[in-house]
Amino acid sequence: MKSFTRKLVLSVALAATLPAWAAVEIKGAKFNDTYQLANQALQLNGAGVRVKIVIDVYAAGLYVAHKEHNATALISQPGPKSMQIVLLRDLTGEDFADAMVKGFKKNNSDADVAKYQPKLDEIRALMMGFGQVKKGTSIHIDNTPGVGTRVLVDGVQKGPEMTGDDFYAALLRIWLGNSPVDSDLKEALIGSK
Repeated sequence: MKSFTRKLVLSVALAATLPAWAAVEIKGAKFNDTYQLANQALQLNGAGVRVKIVIDVYAAGLYVAHKEHNATALISQPGPKSMQIVLLRDLTGEDFADAMVKGFKKNNSDADVAKYQPKLDEIRALMMGFGQVKKGTSIHIDNTPGVGTRVLVDGVQKGPEMTGDDFYAALLRIWLGNSPVDSDLKEALIGSK
């Protein structure tokens, strides 16, 4: 019995020293604790579900260099960032693009919408090209300072990078702005839920 107790104590001590590679799972969508971008390990700030009426549309997680619980601070935080979206139902690229543009216009000034219209048109065209997007598809919208914003679908980059770090901040307002697409999702992304 003494040997068993000693082995149990050693096993627990060893397990406590191993790194945690935990992932957050939301409605079957997995979000790793970290995401590698621009040679930097970003931290999962928070994750939640976008619900429209009563339908779960997608799960989303926000990755940043340093965890923060304030939306404005997250938007303006320097360094690379990534929004991971995992579809919880089938959508068309058109549905996804139209919802993004609507959320963008609702959370940015008319002047900003006019300023970013060419990039909005570019990202909308890119997403329209997705065609039918199946449940479980993972979409990353990444930003690397000085390089730009890129969109990856299941790990494959779609289209070219869109330059301008300020454009990514305007995109993040879709989820973190004053009129977010889903207020519960905003609270989850900033880590207050």
